[in-house]
Amino acid sequence: MTKMSELIPSLGRIAILLGIAYVLLAVGAHFLSRSMVFPRPPVKYQLGPDYIQLTAPDGVKIAARHWPNPKAKYTLLYLHGNYENLGSIADYMPNFLAAGHAVFAIDYRRYGHSEGVPTEANTCADAALAYGYMRAKLGVPAERIIIFGYSLGAGPAIELARHQPAAGLVIQGAFVSAYRVMTHVPVFPGDKFTNLAKAPELKLPVFVIHGTADNTVPFWHGQKLYEAITARKAKLFVEGGPHAGLADFTGPRYWDELRKFIDSL
Repeated sequence: MTKMSELIPSLGRIAILLGIAYVLLAVGAHFLSRSMVFPRPPVKYQLGPDYIQLTAPDGVKIAARHWPNPKAKYTLLYLHGNYENLGSIADYMPNFLAAGHAVFAIDYRRYGHSEGVPTEANTCADAALAYGYMRAKLGVPAERIIIFGYSLGAGPAIELARHQPAAGLVIQGAFVSAYRVMTHVPVFPGDKFTNLAKAPELKLPVFVIHGTADNTVPFWHGQKLYEAITARKAKLFVEGGPHAGLADFTGPRYWDELRKFIDSL
């Protein structure tokens, strides 16, 4: 009995210490995630006649660019990854134009020449602002918009697709949630971009693209998202494919499969 009575307080102290450690880790994860989810890459462009500045309801200026294509049936609303901006994605936008599409893209707050502070809510609001501009100012009807979210951009893409009509949704290199890229299983509260929980709510056709050798967002994220989608769906899982440069790695098959999906809409 004496040993047991001594053991119980010891276990209690261990539980308290573990609880304190968990709280500290959770708080640290919350603040660290801001810089990890929303890093500010070097700005690779200057504002000029090719760029547009959208004004958010709170007055913040959001940089945008339109790549028109007179022959395009659809315009992609392209939502880029977390270490990109309008300057860096301009390097590969000609590939989308050559594939027969027009493109409209934005920089989230604090990316490129956009003002403000990036948060999950603000990033989703910026995507909705871009969608509204496409409809009202560019005159693109909802049935001619394809929402395309790459990596981080899949978060606001999925959120937008839950609330606004569009012809289809493409998500490439997407994660089930931001924290689970690092922890695999849910560990901390306050997770961001909980895409897996939202996936069953999607009603429009969805195309999931992921490389099996993705070292940034492991392949199982793409698999889980694809399985969770109950709407009409298609997939392109590229054997040995990386996170960045997946289209170049895949070659013509990437564009063929994307065309097949878009032609099916």
